[in-house]
Amino acid sequence: MTTTLDFDQIKRKQRATWSSGDYGRIAWLTVPFGDVLCDAVDLRPGSRVLDVATGTGHVALAAARRFCEVTGIDYVPALLSTASARAEAEDLAIDFQEADAENLPFPDSTFDTVLSAIGVMFTADHQRAADELVRVCRPGGQVGLASWTPTGFVGRMLATVGKHAAPPPGALPPVRWGSEDTLRELFGERITRLSCETGTMTLRFLSPEHFADFFLTHYGPTRMAAGRLDTEGRDAFRADLIALAGESNRATDGTVVCDWEYLTAVATRA
Repeated sequence: MTTTLDFDQIKRKQRATWSSGDYGRIAWLTVPFGDVLCDAVDLRPGSRVLDVATGTGHVALAAARRFCEVTGIDYVPALLSTASARAEAEDLAIDFQEADAENLPFPDSTFDTVLSAIGVMFTADHQRAADELVRVCRPGGQVGLASWTPTGFVGRMLATVGKHAAPPPGALPPVRWGSEDTLRELFGERITRLSCETGTMTLRFLSPEHFADFFLTHYGPTRMAAGRLDTEGRDAFRADLIALAGESNRATDGTVVCDWEYLTAVATRA
């Protein structure tokens, strides 16, 4: 009972975090994940596809462009509005629904393919979310995930956030989903196969300072963390974000070009 109540409290804080700032602008950076994940599962036309924690709809849109029957869920209404507008602009028929990744409103074995890119990794109760991904996927179907890794750029950025503003007690690190060992533990014997591949996505910013200010303004986790700090704390937080971008930078002209590591995982349901 205590664990459930803790996760519910964490979830409320997470919903407030993702509703803050302007995630739509951050989502610009992850548009390629739509095709990356659809390619990873070799998505076939006509498949029944669920995009979990769809955000502004990258994966759902990519699947619909491949002539699939697509449903996308998220628990942040503003993100769903953006996703719906994008689908409408392309005349793509996608069923977007407000729903919780830890309590999916679908019967068992509803979908041929269940996908999530940089989404389900941010749930509060990781085991419950993994259980739901498998439950709504048909036997022999696939669960495909793209998640930031613990040692990659975003893993280091989130560690920097935690250094300056500690996460809620009991909160699980999102980048656990970027580890093959963790995924095998979460899915257990309910899958017959798991293949994982590490990749990188190249991101570009005007300068290290631009990166820091862009994320402090628009990205929920960094924005909310900064809001909990006094002026001196915010300055120190910003300086660490600038340093992180500088350390990872392979450009030499004052701009930032850095590679963000992610794990693509494809599981086959037993």
